[in-house]
Amino acid sequence: MIAQGLVLLTQPDVIIALVVGTLGGMFIGAMPGLSASMAVALLIPVTFSMSGAAGITLLVAVYTSAIYGGSITACLLHTPGTPASAATAADGFALTKQGKGLKAIGTATICSMIGGTISAFALLFIAPALSQVALKFSSLEYFLIGVFGLTIIGSLAGDNMMKGLLSGCLGLLIGCIGLDIQSSAPRYCFGVLELQSGVQLVPAMIGLFSLSQVMFSIEDVAKGKSTVLDDNAKNLTGSPLLSWPELRPLLPTIAQSSIIGILVGILPGAGGDIGSWISYNTAKNASKHPEEFGHGSYVGIAASETANNAVTGGALIPLLTLGIPGSGVAAIMLGGLMIKGLNPGYKLFTDPVTGPVVYCIIIAFAAANVLMGGCGLLVCKQVVKISTVKMTILAPLIIALSTVGSYAVRQSMFDVYVMLIFGVIGYFMRKYGFATAPVVLAMILGPIAETNFRQTLVITKRTGLLNYFLTRPISICLAILIVVALFSPLLMKIINKKAIASDPNVLADTAHED
Repeated sequence: MIAQGLVLLTQPDVIIALVVGTLGGMFIGAMPGLSASMAVALLIPVTFSMSGAAGITLLVAVYTSAIYGGSITACLLHTPGTPASAATAADGFALTKQGKGLKAIGTATICSMIGGTISAFALLFIAPALSQVALKFSSLEYFLIGVFGLTIIGSLAGDNMMKGLLSGCLGLLIGCIGLDIQSSAPRYCFGVLELQSGVQLVPAMIGLFSLSQVMFSIEDVAKGKSTVLDDNAKNLTGSPLLSWPELRPLLPTIAQSSIIGILVGILPGAGGDIGSWISYNTAKNASKHPEEFGHGSYVGIAASETANNAVTGGALIPLLTLGIPGSGVAAIMLGGLMIKGLNPGYKLFTDPVTGPVVYCIIIAFAAANVLMGGCGLLVCKQVVKISTVKMTILAPLIIALSTVGSYAVRQSMFDVYVMLIFGVIGYFMRKYGFATAPVVLAMILGPIAETNFRQTLVITKRTGLLNYFLTRPISICLAILIVVALFSPLLMKIINKKAIASDPNVLADTAHED
């Protein structure tokens, strides 16, 4: 079957779909507001006249490359092109301001390629086994995953834990806006009809990250600064490729983040944004220098970008084997599969007609990640020049793109107003030392945790929540992980202090690095 899939991959229409999908996805991902799900949805009608192999190849290529494309503007402009790249913005933009934007994009490109390729091999060889894990998850497990994700807020709090927690509470409060999931009663809508569907994540994220950065840029222009680069920044020359001494410290993070991304991708509804945040937090807790995160850490970029692209392959595992989409994009792609007569399930892989097509799609997915990495490295030196453009030119362009991106989500001017309001909120939050990342994270995970907790209460009305919890080993494991996540930063500080106290060389190295 694999050999027949390779033969299908050499067909001209499949090759064209692969190249067009990869390049188009990178461009779409880099545009604020134009998400991978939007691109895949718009392209499904295009696939009607294409063969099954070419049509689905186009969709999966757009999917994976759009997730990567979001890292380009996240690094250069502090404007995540997709929610999955939000965790990349802090470290990537900090490096760009230092004149290291070329290396930041190179790191994001290489790690995205590796994460996506590893997830493609997982999809190819261990899909049926991994997909069975998703079937064992109930609403209680999804609630605990939401809570586990919320423990990351402490790591994203920055220098002031209390301000970070307040930012997270603001995100949870915003996540409550809309109709109650059980009674359908409006909550915090204040008579505004558009708020009944909740505050849309993309316009809010664009405002918090992109528009707030524009306001800071306007301040810098008033002070006489012309570009986003710091005054002492180095030249944007060199190679985007990582040397072996630079890549070697990232390898454990890449391996760890690939596994996290694949596992998160398997879980229905999780997505690249959750995968990137969990991976980022895990890497930070495991780091000997967690204070570098948010200030220009290559490890932070590697964790985020490896995981969010590994999620893409993970999300396709339950989609192809069980017909359960692991992300919003995979849900849209399910429609494309059904249109082409590719009904998910075990027979999809073993049927002599559909088997070669599926293996062609999987191999094309791996090829798309490799092609994406190669193209990304080729254009790095050109796109990084954005950071040298005068802010008087760049700021209006960012505002225009942000406005178009916010409007494109639902073709609604209300979302543009949301973007403007969150831009002002983000500006004042950052100005007074409140981190904006916890707001976005809480907006994503708050509704997930609330919905599944209330569903769990309904399920356990007779048996009792505690009894139900104790009969589910996965829930117990997740609860232990939550406790570990809560106390791991404190434990790491104690371990590092003991290491420094017992080894004078560690103290000397730390002082030298500072």
